[in-house]
Amino acid sequence: MASHEHYSDQSQPTKIAYINGDPKTVHIRRAKLVLHPGTADQQELIFDQNVIKIGALEDNDVVLEDDTVSRHHCRIVQEDDAYVVVDLNSTNGTHINGVRIREAFLSPNVILCVGNTNIRFSPIDEEVPIEPTKAERLGNIVGRSVKMREIFDILAKIAPTAATVVIEGETGTGKEVAAQTIHQMSPRKDKPFIVFDCGAVPESLIESELFGHEKGSFTGAIMTRKGLFEMAQGGTIFLDELGELSTDLQPKLLRVLEQREVRRVGSNEAIPIDVRVVAATNRSLEDEVKAGRFREDLFYRLSVVRLFLPALRDRREDIPLLVNHFLDTMECNLDPDGTRILKGIAPDAMRALIAYEWPGNVRELSNMVQHACSFAESDSLQLEDLPGYITEGSGSGVNGLLPDAPADQWTHVPAKTELQEEPFKQAKEKWISTFERDYISELLARHQGNISQAAREADIDRKYFRKLMNKYDIEADEHS
Repeated sequence: MASHEHYSDQSQPTKIAYINGDPKTVHIRRAKLVLHPGTADQQELIFDQNVIKIGALEDNDVVLEDDTVSRHHCRIVQEDDAYVVVDLNSTNGTHINGVRIREAFLSPNVILCVGNTNIRFSPIDEEVPIEPTKAERLGNIVGRSVKMREIFDILAKIAPTAATVVIEGETGTGKEVAAQTIHQMSPRKDKPFIVFDCGAVPESLIESELFGHEKGSFTGAIMTRKGLFEMAQGGTIFLDELGELSTDLQPKLLRVLEQREVRRVGSNEAIPIDVRVVAATNRSLEDEVKAGRFREDLFYRLSVVRLFLPALRDRREDIPLLVNHFLDTMECNLDPDGTRILKGIAPDAMRALIAYEWPGNVRELSNMVQHACSFAESDSLQLEDLPGYITEGSGSGVNGLLPDAPADQWTHVPAKTELQEEPFKQAKEKWISTFERDYISELLARHQGNISQAAREADIDRKYFRKLMNKYDIEADEHS
């Protein structure tokens, strides 16, 4: 048997963990197989999946027309820090350096002999910098904050691969929308996108839902039924609230990911699947592993790519963009010809939205806009159209800081990320102060120093306007 020698770091499998803006580069790693190297029949294949199946049957990833190759001959598995070749009890064996092996680690440029076919294995490692995109939209995700535009860049890079992805973040941050975007930007976009909420189905039915069952396999199984993995064949399955999956079911999911095959409840027959897995959770899976509630091996198998979506309160500069997006796309705000019913949003209403903490994140904002559209009586969203729990604090925080302009023109809301080197409190105060000073000065200049007119346009009390002037030592010649 060949020695189990780990190869160098530059050939480790894909592992991206983008949590709170770090790291600034990612490694995209793939496996290259060269069939019949050095001959006229040489063929190069590149894979980015966890398991590569090799054999004579058409359901393998590498199909070899060689009479000495078994139907399912061997497979190459991407482990946490290595690639391993596993022989599947083939008739003529899998060899490395003339030695027949049952299982062995693969080093770069090693030659596998599968039956009478030579295959050269090489890992590919590409270091790619993470750069914020210029676009403020990717698929149905919108955002102008630096963190979101960095996430757009990562999604665009990993979507074309087959890498398994775990998306973390609070409830309502847009994890399912991110999963849909990954699917739509992948080669699987014309195949099914199946959603399964691990926390919404009784534990006793989850195995049947995911993997299917045979007729008579349990009480109530009156007919054979495909599971969601089979239904997603060729496409993507999105496992929402993965942290809710019981410890009894976790090893069965791990087996599906490792073997790329499912067994229906009540059957011993393995059904090959080609499905990309994207999972989401509002829990910290690392903490769940430490607490013994989530299997460590499943965590590492799933976490080829880990992304953390920030809470809406941590990217308030995205709120005007999101509101305008919802007003553009929600059916409740569109005439039959697609024209917007509500053309914009009043400044005091937008101030209240930016000041609110949004515990339900983007989902709560979306629901609020839909609710407010039903009550609006003018052609723009007014403060009185918003729920009371949002408007109650409309006199504090960042309220009173936005100009009187349509929502789609508020592209200059300062990004707090410019001050990310400073402590939060100081950065926030500096951000607010800079905006207040510039806004008051420009408004006074536009009205030739007329405080009453400037306060009226700003939609704030004249006394409060003068208080802001005194705060920043702003003088004006008042003629009214």
